[in-house]
Amino acid sequence: MNTNNLLPVMEHFYTLQGEGRHSGRAAYFIRLAGCDVGCVWCDVKESWHISKDQLMSIELIVEAVVQTPADFVVITGGEPTMHSLESLCNALHKEGYEIAIETAGVHPLIGKIDWYCFSPKKFKIPIEEAYRLANELKVVIAHPSDLEWAEQHAAKVKEDCELYLQTEWEKQERFLPLIIDYIKRNKKWKISLQTHKYMHIP
Repeated sequence: MNTNNLLPVMEHFYTLQGEGRHSGRAAYFIRLAGCDVGCVWCDVKESWHISKDQLMSIELIVEAVVQTPADFVVITGGEPTMHSLESLCNALHKEGYEIAIETAGVHPLIGKIDWYCFSPKKFKIPIEEAYRLANELKVVIAHPSDLEWAEQHAAKVKEDCELYLQTEWEKQERFLPLIIDYIKRNKKWKISLQTHKYMHIP
């Protein structure tokens, strides 16, 4: 969805990236509404649906980012690839921002991104483009079988793609030891923790 240079923005804020390759880095988050993946354990289910009052112009979005010290922007969702991001990315790049996206890789990417974080979900099959574009593969572990599933995806991404395993937040006490042990035995993987939740920040 992208009507008259508008995007449905559920929320936007300046914080620290809590997960994956850029964990700990200051970032401006733009969370777009709309998702057709529907993960049962999603912690932002309110992002799934689009309402008219969420529509925001590209100009206003960029203006909000410019008012902060940010140099790094993360476009997330929902599922951000449901929308054309070309105008937003062009406007952000024009202002000198580095842009990352967090996506389940279920739709073609429309827009130029500097860092593609691919987080596949069992609830909808990713498209082949996601494996080619992925700079980072981040797999959420919510069941022991997800480790084998993660390996299936790791076998399809580029050789230089960074690999991360991240426990589903509500099951971390159960699965964090499992993931730690797995990574010690399979050193191509790194662990991703949702550090923003430990810090109690957005």
